[in-house]
Amino acid sequence: MSSIDPMPALPERDTDDVDPREGRAAPAPRVLGVAELLLAASDALQVRLGAVSVCGELSGFTRAASGHCYFTLKDADGANAVLRCAMFRRAAALLDFAPRDGQHVEVRGRVVIYEPRGELQCVVEALLPRGAGSMYELFLRQKARLQAAGLFDSARKRPLPKFPQAIGVVSSTAGAALHDVLTTLARRAPHVRVIVYPSAVQGPDAPAQLVRALQQAAQRNEVDTLIVCRGGGSIEDLWSFNDETVVRAIAGSVLPVVCGVGHETDVTLADLAADLRAPTPTAAAELAAPQRDELMQVLDGAARRAARAWQQRLDRAAQQLDWLSARLTQKVGTLQPQHHRLAQLAQRARFAWTQRLSAAAQALAHTGARWQRACDGGAQHRNARLEVLADRLAQLDPQRVLSRGYALIETDSARVVVAPSQLRVGQRLRVSLARGAADVVPGSVQERLPED
Repeated sequence: MSSIDPMPALPERDTDDVDPREGRAAPAPRVLGVAELLLAASDALQVRLGAVSVCGELSGFTRAASGHCYFTLKDADGANAVLRCAMFRRAAALLDFAPRDGQHVEVRGRVVIYEPRGELQCVVEALLPRGAGSMYELFLRQKARLQAAGLFDSARKRPLPKFPQAIGVVSSTAGAALHDVLTTLARRAPHVRVIVYPSAVQGPDAPAQLVRALQQAAQRNEVDTLIVCRGGGSIEDLWSFNDETVVRAIAGSVLPVVCGVGHETDVTLADLAADLRAPTPTAAAELAAPQRDELMQVLDGAARRAARAWQQRLDRAAQQLDWLSARLTQKVGTLQPQHHRLAQLAQRARFAWTQRLSAAAQALAHTGARWQRACDGGAQHRNARLEVLADRLAQLDPQRVLSRGYALIETDSARVVVAPSQLRVGQRLRVSLARGAADVVPGSVQERLPED
């Protein structure tokens, strides 16, 4: 450990530096540099506290590529106090369990001040599990309840569309996760349209906004796949994705959902309820959209195979056509006698049919002439008969009778009057004459006997 050099006496002083109690001048304070002050404070803490043991809840646990581990320790009762911790590779190699956020642990180490940031920090020499922390216990209880409700069943998970035309992203517009997703989609599938549904992903308002964004995406129904994502963080930062309303909204979404929250080691209830879990937001984008270059290679390969198959079929068909042509050429010579015989038969058939048609035409002409003569004679006889009947009919025409001075008398019921007994005084009668008709009403009716 380093120590601070004692303050040297100042060569000059004024009357304001005189201690009134002792009547002598008080030494002026030494002006320290920032690094000197932090180093002195760190030394004082180590001298005062020495080795410490602290229990609390793990949060934001990460393991760097160098093997060092970094995390935050906080009180499990929800107090705001936090202690940043660093566990170097030598101590981290002795861990016999996998630390996770929310776990209740005991830390053994020494308290120092990290000079580059001026922060109080615990250098951990040993890390021992003490059971699950309060938030992690809440996570497990909520997971068990929602799992019993069937929200995590694999049977209800749907496959993602293989060739989406539009992809929706539910995330914060201010986060790096959205930038990573948009960059990945632009690189992998620039032909796919991307629609962002903005939402807070951390804080008390985040669950309601996430649910509202999911509902908006379902109502607008303009995308084929939905990505719900945010970057990594502590269990508190990711807690919005453990909210029951968010989990139920993802499980009940009519659109297939890919959830990429946090890093590979982060698991939220939203991940379990989604149709597909991605370890990171970038991985979610890769799972949601196929690589265009790979698809183009697949299409090119399919086109080449199809062209090769058609060329092979054409080649086989051409070979078969050549073979059939050769056979046909060989058979032409053997068909000459048959061709000559067929020509003779066709000529004989044409001659025979010509004779038969000529004979049939003559018979038909003779029969037609006979029918014409018969029809002409019958027509003359019928015309004469018709003239006789017409003359008789003309003689019976009532109009011709009326033209000789007679009249036709009818009652109002169209009954023909043939006797005086049918008449009554005041009865309305219709009298039809040769040149018109008249309505009459008899004033008297006298019946006369016919003269001999």
